[in-house]
Amino acid sequence: MSAFTTAGHAPTAALAEALERDGLAFAGSGLERAAHLRGDAAFLAKALADPATLILPFWRGRPLFAAEHAPATAAGRGLAPIAPGHRLLAAGGEGPIFLGLCEGVAIFAKDVSGWVPDGPMPDPAAFFDASEQRHPELPEGTFFAELRGQLMALDPRAAELAATARAILSWHGSHRFCSCCGEASQPEQAGWQRRCATCRAQHFPRTDPVVIMLVTRGNRVLLGRSHPWPEGMYSCLAGFMEPGEPLEAAVRREVAEETGVQVGAVSFVASQPWPFPTSLMLGCRAEAVSEAITIDPIEIEDALWITRERLAAIFAGLDPEIRAPRKGAIAGWLLRHWLADRL
Repeated sequence: MSAFTTAGHAPTAALAEALERDGLAFAGSGLERAAHLRGDAAFLAKALADPATLILPFWRGRPLFAAEHAPATAAGRGLAPIAPGHRLLAAGGEGPIFLGLCEGVAIFAKDVSGWVPDGPMPDPAAFFDASEQRHPELPEGTFFAELRGQLMALDPRAAELAATARAILSWHGSHRFCSCCGEASQPEQAGWQRRCATCRAQHFPRTDPVVIMLVTRGNRVLLGRSHPWPEGMYSCLAGFMEPGEPLEAAVRREVAEETGVQVGAVSFVASQPWPFPTSLMLGCRAEAVSEAITIDPIEIEDALWITRERLAAIFAGLDPEIRAPRKGAIAGWLLRHWLADRL
């Protein structure tokens, strides 16, 4: 990691990390999650009665985004929180989830998927749906949209809140029933836990670790593409870790399974929460010790080696076959840093 100095003094570790992770969405903002308050019923009741409290509404996993040039709030810039008591908050079953404190202000998230908009509905089968939904009782210019399409519209605080809220709301949506006995479970701890009323089993939010690797061999980097991706989209190889598997072993296994390429040295670079739905991307660098590609057509559609020079053309939008990586995602971040020789 590079050494940074500010006004002649060594920076804090947090500042150095922030500079290194610039351009990486959801990289963290130092959110005060205030976990000790999640079970404090008196605090939660008071916060939800306080007009200064901010609630982030999510419709079918889509945050409410602020109008262009809207001022920042305690929840950061780019999101459009609403106050407790807004009628939209009734358009969802379970209670709000306490995300933490920002500048002393309590921040919650609330699912409002019961609302039925007049405009276009998202296509659940689409890789990415660019439609927007606007509520007639919300401020002009605000809209619900897919978070992946707005990665760089949020400042670090808003991005961390959005990632946290989307991931935990997705977990609640798919874990309403006890995995031990099958009966309905209920949220506890301000949304950070579920408990079965029948067998009393406790359930906690899940995070799925995914290795994503920059595989290089000399002056070339290995890229692949999955079957449902848009035309021209290639990325670093990635895959879920398996139980009992070390990080390095997961990298070697995934690369070999998908492309037949064998990997030697592996090093961890950076992580990124990826709330689609509940992943944690573990960015690694890996050195290939072979180069022949034999893809598994069930796993991926294509894989190829790209030279550093061609990668520069891809980032410049000059390649006729491969589009530039999406900004904010760790795959593009790894590729950009390798291209600049900063890894």
